[in-house]
Amino acid sequence: MTFIPYGRQLIDEEDIKAVGEVLRSDWLTTGPMVGRFEQAVCAFTGARFCVAVSSGTAALHATMSAIGIGPGDEVIVPAITFVATANAVVYTGAKPVFADVDSDTLLIDPVDVARKITPMTRAVIAVDYAGQPCDYDALRAIADGYGIALVADACHALGAKYKGRGAGTLADMTCFSFHPVKHITTGEGGMIATDDEELAKKMRRFRNHGVMTDQREREAQGTWRYDMVELGFNYRLSDMQCALGVSQVKKLPVWLERRKEIASLYDKAFSAPDRVSPLAVKAGVDHAYHLYVVRLAGKDERQKAYDGMRRQGIGVNVHYLPVYLHSYYRQRFGTSDGLCPRAEAAYGHILTLPIHQGMEDEDAQYVASSLRSFMS
Repeated sequence: MTFIPYGRQLIDEEDIKAVGEVLRSDWLTTGPMVGRFEQAVCAFTGARFCVAVSSGTAALHATMSAIGIGPGDEVIVPAITFVATANAVVYTGAKPVFADVDSDTLLIDPVDVARKITPMTRAVIAVDYAGQPCDYDALRAIADGYGIALVADACHALGAKYKGRGAGTLADMTCFSFHPVKHITTGEGGMIATDDEELAKKMRRFRNHGVMTDQREREAQGTWRYDMVELGFNYRLSDMQCALGVSQVKKLPVWLERRKEIASLYDKAFSAPDRVSPLAVKAGVDHAYHLYVVRLAGKDERQKAYDGMRRQGIGVNVHYLPVYLHSYYRQRFGTSDGLCPRAEAAYGHILTLPIHQGMEDEDAQYVASSLRSFMS
């Protein structure tokens, strides 16, 4: 029995060749492939500047540093997201404030965002959950009205669009991830897209220990001298990884279409009123389908379906437990049940089905049939 994971990378000979060429070159890191990958993502997203970093988490951390988030500040984040979104705030010494989600889409609710703003609020991080863009018109109006930054965690949403505008152009800064389960991969890796040149400069320093120049720039200048002007991190992405990224970006349009085809098969399979309901997709968005999430009628059914489908070789998963219910957040910030009722209600019923560009139609049909068998 072949296992069907909820997500996985797709690597071909062209990718392997691209990485091999870097291994034979003079630069394995801080070399020319980094800029080429950044330019490729700029061209794809429409952003003016892109900054490659070592992970999506590093991308989020870099955005917080670039806008000066620190102790005493608050940043609003959605309750349902991977822990990295909130962790990036905690890294700076600031406090994450959790906003509830829309019941139909599980995207951050702008009404609750506005409700959670205080004099200490410095930014909002909007998460494009599963690959669907948030309500950026409403979020931009809130951010501008209060004079705070708007950051997009689009680690699920490379290739998504909101009212014709691509992810990477909808917020002050947008974070992407290139983990193997994402749309393209560099093994581990991330990117920040922005139209603000000064923010891009800050993040380039931040990824390189806070140093003004990297080794390749000093080599070109014929000098050993460098200056560390702020405390940064080693969040660099190697040339080997960037070469893989450049190769993968070329295939991204085709892969996005394939994900939509699989989602369409699931939509059809679960279109009749039943005990399985796909999350809603709002008008005016182009969903990137990093995840395909369904809501099951009962909590007991979720556990039964999860266990049974795993036994049948189907890698279903659950995304996510509300962040503030993790032990660390309960202990550090005193969070508890009842903080975001809609997020908590949704968590007990959601199940993630496999979706990735390497799947065949028959795989999706098998997944759908299996789920229906456990819901009868």
